[in-house]
Amino acid sequence: MQKSVESILRTCAAFVCAALLSISPAIADTSVWSVRSGDNVIYLGGTVHLLRPSDYPLPEEFEEAYQGSSELYFETDIASMSDLSMQTQMLQQLTYSDDRSLRTVLSNEAYTALSAYTQTAGLPIAMLGKFKPGLLISTLQILVFQSMGFTPQGVDAFFHARALRDGKAEGQLETVQEQIGFIAAMGEGNESEFILLSLEDLAETGDVIDVMIGAWRSGDAEGLSELFVEDMKAETPALYDSLLLQRNLKWVPQIDRMLQDANTEFVLVGVAHIVGENGLLDLLSQKDYEINQL
Repeated sequence: MQKSVESILRTCAAFVCAALLSISPAIADTSVWSVRSGDNVIYLGGTVHLLRPSDYPLPEEFEEAYQGSSELYFETDIASMSDLSMQTQMLQQLTYSDDRSLRTVLSNEAYTALSAYTQTAGLPIAMLGKFKPGLLISTLQILVFQSMGFTPQGVDAFFHARALRDGKAEGQLETVQEQIGFIAAMGEGNESEFILLSLEDLAETGDVIDVMIGAWRSGDAEGLSELFVEDMKAETPALYDSLLLQRNLKWVPQIDRMLQDANTEFVLVGVAHIVGENGLLDLLSQKDYEINQL
């Protein structure tokens, strides 16, 4: 059993940001924007953390931004995600180490619904009983996406590998420990509501996946905001605040500093962080930067 749990967690490490995708094509370009302050510029790319082989090649504007940049910034240190010691830390922080379990923190309704879902997915609830809700839902999301042909080779992983091969500098906006903390806190205090809403979203994934990817490819900021930001804000406002808003607010000063040097950075973050009210595009436009969609 322990080996199975660690195997699942190792997969989760590669997809630790997948929950943030929890991501009407329109006439647009793609999910890459330039942000300019005088002669200084950065590129801001909205990413999807899981993609199918058929989703490649990426829109050419991503390549344009990559070639025009001297340094890449990701949400976190992607290289360390595959480190076994880091995965051990994740296991410790994302599972209950006391007498709590999903059985004790969930209502009978939520636990019964979850048990039925995991049984159908081939993961008996007893195997997952010590998972905190954030890890549990991230794991189930991964399994759903994998069943539809998605792999860890999303936009972030693709450009991380390119940067390593090309010797291009990399940076990150937050630590892995911070990201683990966000996932560990998901649903805390409202575990049953979080689980029930997440199960509803999982059931709808297959019906909307092509719309989701289409909106990302076409850079449909309004459609992406409706899919992710507005739904999260309405259904789980605390989760929206911790996973999107507060992180966006912390990232803007870092982008400010990038726009004060002569380097050209390519900042790659989950597309849900970029669009909508108080998304990065909105927050940066409030500072009077010149913003253009590629």
